[in-house]
Amino acid sequence: MKRPDLDDLVRLRRARDRIDRDYAEPLDVPALARDALMSAGHFSRSFRAAYGETPYSYLMTRRIERAKALLRRGDLSVTEVCFAVGCTSLGSFSSRFSELVGESPSAYRARNHDDGAAIPACIAKIHTRPVRNGEAPPAARS
Repeated sequence: MKRPDLDDLVRLRRARDRIDRDYAEPLDVPALARDALMSAGHFSRSFRAAYGETPYSYLMTRRIERAKALLRRGDLSVTEVCFAVGCTSLGSFSSRFSELVGESPSAYRARNHDDGAAIPACIAKIHTRPVRNGEAPPAARS
């Protein structure tokens, strides 16, 4: 796949910024592609070439990243967090969360997160960003 040209990169960055800003809204590849003035196929291929992952994967990573922050607060249920980050299926949310984080949302929420409380949010964001494509370490077997 050839690298996107400068005009495409500007439109792709705009689409990525929209995902970052509107992650909780119903977003899909065809709508993002229209905003970027590209066909859905060209948009997906160009996005992957530019950012190393598909638009959908990037969106879900952003949603799970935000879900982790909400679950660490502990004042919302897993279901409330699921809908707050823009997911419409609790089962799909839980599966994707477990795939990226390596534990279920309920287990993550129940765990003590006090050890990261003193870390500035900008640093914590880097270290708590969920990994994509099933790269979470395997869960310990009992």
